[in-house]
Amino acid sequence: MRKILRMQKSAWAVLLLLVLGNIGAWAIVNRPASERPWAGTIAGVAFVPFQANQSPQNGDSPTADDIKRDLDVVAPHVQSIRTYQVGNGIDQVAPIALERYPNLTITQGAWLSKDMAANEAELAGLVRVARANANVKRVMVGNEVLFRDDFSVAQLIDYIQRVKRQVNVPVSTAEPSYVWLDHPELADACDFITIHLLPYWNKVSVDRAVEDAMAAYRQVQERFPNKHILIGETGWPSDGAYRGAAEAGLVNEAKYIRSFLNIAGQQRLDFYIMEAFDQPWKRTLGGTAETAWGIWDAHRHQKFPMVGGILEVPSWRVLCAIATALAFFPMFFFVLARDDLKWRGQLFYGFLIQTVASVLVWTGTQALTVGMGTLSFTAFMVLIFAQLILFAVMLIDGLELTEVVWTQRWKRRYTPVREPLGDYTPKVSIHVPCYNEPAHMVIETLDALAAMDYPNFEVLVIDNNTKDEAVWRPLEEYCAKLGPRFRFFHLPRWPGFKGGALNFGLSVTAPDVEVVGVIDSDYQVTPDWLSATIPYFKRPEVGFVQSPQDYRDWSDDAFKSMINWEYQGFFHIGMIQRNERNAIIQHGTMTLVRKSALDGVGRWAEWCICEDSELGLRLFEEKLEAVYMPDSFGQGLVPDSFAGYKTQRFRWAYGAVQILKRHWREMMPGGTKLTAGQKYHFITGWLPWFADAAHMGFVIGGIIWSLGLLLLPQWIEFPPTVFILPTLSVFFFKVLCGLWLYGERVKCRFIDKLGAAIAGMALTHTVGRAVWVGLFTSGRPFVRTPKCEDQPALIQGFLHAREEVALMLGLWLAAAAIALLKGSDNRDAYVWATMLVVQSFPYIAALFLSTLNALPKGGGAEASTAPAE
Repeated sequence: MRKILRMQKSAWAVLLLLVLGNIGAWAIVNRPASERPWAGTIAGVAFVPFQANQSPQNGDSPTADDIKRDLDVVAPHVQSIRTYQVGNGIDQVAPIALERYPNLTITQGAWLSKDMAANEAELAGLVRVARANANVKRVMVGNEVLFRDDFSVAQLIDYIQRVKRQVNVPVSTAEPSYVWLDHPELADACDFITIHLLPYWNKVSVDRAVEDAMAAYRQVQERFPNKHILIGETGWPSDGAYRGAAEAGLVNEAKYIRSFLNIAGQQRLDFYIMEAFDQPWKRTLGGTAETAWGIWDAHRHQKFPMVGGILEVPSWRVLCAIATALAFFPMFFFVLARDDLKWRGQLFYGFLIQTVASVLVWTGTQALTVGMGTLSFTAFMVLIFAQLILFAVMLIDGLELTEVVWTQRWKRRYTPVREPLGDYTPKVSIHVPCYNEPAHMVIETLDALAAMDYPNFEVLVIDNNTKDEAVWRPLEEYCAKLGPRFRFFHLPRWPGFKGGALNFGLSVTAPDVEVVGVIDSDYQVTPDWLSATIPYFKRPEVGFVQSPQDYRDWSDDAFKSMINWEYQGFFHIGMIQRNERNAIIQHGTMTLVRKSALDGVGRWAEWCICEDSELGLRLFEEKLEAVYMPDSFGQGLVPDSFAGYKTQRFRWAYGAVQILKRHWREMMPGGTKLTAGQKYHFITGWLPWFADAAHMGFVIGGIIWSLGLLLLPQWIEFPPTVFILPTLSVFFFKVLCGLWLYGERVKCRFIDKLGAAIAGMALTHTVGRAVWVGLFTSGRPFVRTPKCEDQPALIQGFLHAREEVALMLGLWLAAAAIALLKGSDNRDAYVWATMLVVQSFPYIAALFLSTLNALPKGGGAEASTAPAE
């Protein structure tokens, strides 16, 4: 409590600004719209009393009690109601209304379709209801049967004439205005004309929708001046897809209905508003828009007022309160705990927390739409889960950016020791594992080791499983030339991959060795590697000292330049941040490990293909400390091919999954061997790789969903735009965040930052596939990254990205099909198509990088040689 009270004034100001900013943003987005009010009684509404959980397609029927409750809702506000059928219990409406509201008039309908037997039953019921109930003032024989092309005009006229002979009230049928204009004989057969005026379906903007409706009304009126004209349906949906200039929405529904009611009142029009209640069951008939025409929602709550301001989201205050509550405590404790950050960093990350909470609340409500089918609901839940992963990655990236940019005091910054060694020169054993490596490359590595200025070390070259004696024999001979410090071991048919070779090295290490170093066979170390780092082992709690991987011979090759700068981001951004919490990833080159600690935790793991990272985790579990300095003490070779680059990253990602499967208990809140900071970094450091796996699932799911949109539109619908746009935003946030971080920590040109981003993106599929394989398999063999490969041919380079190209083409074809077949009048189709294209960016990056790798050197931009910070 004292710490809370002692919070800096700036921290309290940040919290207050975040809360008020969130409330203000919700209020601005949800400003009430002011439209022309309506204070009178509505002439009529279409009345369909199916409840939220009922559907005539499932054989459900509203009960008498359902009808009574619905009449109680509607009758005080309207003069008349219109029904569409007599089956499914709707024949009860007229007698119940006559008993409860005798002044409420009814236009009774009969539903006609291609089912002739059902038509006969409907017509018989229509006649019966009309004769038995004095409140039935007119009847409708069918609804839009010619529009649906269910049968001919002559057949419809025959039905109308049959009913006219049996009832004593006016008879008509309902069709769009153009049907009456095209078939004047139909008008002659009816006592009055019933037209539907629904400008939303005509793709008309709501601003001119009433004008468009009245123009159609006047056109029919002028054609049939001696006929009474009833507007059987008019209205606007509160939800649904864009149709040209027509945008569904609650404000637009209220705007249209209020405006129409005023004009209808002035001109004394006869009309029914479409409709009384939202009908979720209609979703399978025509998507979301079909469900949302009600003045009242499916739970019988009035959706908008007829007087005063209109809110698109009437419950926005509740949603805002939920979002504020969700974000407040994480923001509060973040600001409380992170007094090492500048106030701008606290504000930036607090803003991210609040934004994520608000967007999740907003999009989550969209996935709970009443009446959504089981298939769509399941798909939406999967998308919500995927969005949670994406937002988690966004928060992780945002925290990294916040700490890198706005930390005002670093706790664990280590620099090379430049003082004389003195008496502390413990013996170091440098292990160089080899497998089928070019001899000339390893010889250069050995020469660099021989040139070190540290006085007390040995070098063990451990060649395992190389079959060709011509490859390993020169190394044995060269070690003999270098003297007794250098020993060579050839291990035919040796188990355990690299870990097995390193464990053999431990068994033949000199007994007086205190520190074991490991470098890859292509690394050329600087002379001061050991002298600048070994002094940190004076502190007994230090388990290992790590330096970054660095690279050479890439500056004249655009492909290698891109992947070099991609590597630099991890070692000069992520590792520095992780080091603050003693949670770095140990990588198996340029690493120095206290031998007693290495022996104490059971040596190198031979079951894991990332034995280095796994060892680092076990050392942390023993409460040992790591020292990481971002200074380069050696340089190796970047992969020569895109295939090699992918192979390396697959190994890292697959190994990470292996490690998590083995150590997951220690990652849980109940685990006691790791600190909270270490758990955080090991989980969040690998979570983006799981996001890549989710991306693969989303891509495949997106293609399947697109096929559903095209082939099963009655069951599959477009996700709301408010769901898709945040997902797109996360993608672009990650790109911008990466560029910003590079600008802060890696000294290179903008084109190099962009190249690094493309290179990292190109590995999305590889990482995702590795995660999925790692989740369901174990024991994949260690695959080395080839060194000194020949440049691949162009076609070979293309084939290195064949899986990515296949998925890219699948996304493009799906996007094109959706845009062409669904996008002519539907903005949601274009948003979805855009989403699919954006999801293809990693595959485009893979194809670009693979092709660049196969081009002659100099085919890309001139590479930068600026060193990383």
